[in-house]
Amino acid sequence: MRFHSLPESKRYPEDEAEYAVLLDRYNTVLDELFAGGDVYVVTTDWAPLSELVEWSDERADLHPEGTLWTTLDKTADPDPDFHTRWYFYADRRPWRRGCLDPLLRAAADDALPGIFVTDPGLTRIHHPYDGGADVVLPTPGERDRLRDRHSAWLSGHPSGY
Repeated sequence: MRFHSLPESKRYPEDEAEYAVLLDRYNTVLDELFAGGDVYVVTTDWAPLSELVEWSDERADLHPEGTLWTTLDKTADPDPDFHTRWYFYADRRPWRRGCLDPLLRAAADDALPGIFVTDPGLTRIHHPYDGGADVVLPTPGERDRLRDRHSAWLSGHPSGY
């Protein structure tokens, strides 16, 4: 399911008042998913396969707790110039409202795509990005209840996006 981070499906915040709205929306859903528990925070980085890159400065500044969890080579494209290696960094922490605000702001600005937050069992996933967040839940009933609580944050488009 996809939630928009700003009214009228606005993609990018322009001032602190709009950042406050999107952080409230992100944190409200994150609270409903993870309150009282631990979360894994995962960020990503990538580089061409020909380069050994494990950490960008921006990612290091925004997610210093993250340690290299795994890598994934993307080699499906027939042109080797488009082969990439993805690096996934993770940390585990108790969920607290606001603990990810710098990462959420970076995601909203499209400065740090590839963030997701999940419970230790990987049953609930929150993926923020510029314009909103995708949420994956373990059952249709949980999805529908969350959707109904925040129906004003859904797209008016018939596809839901």
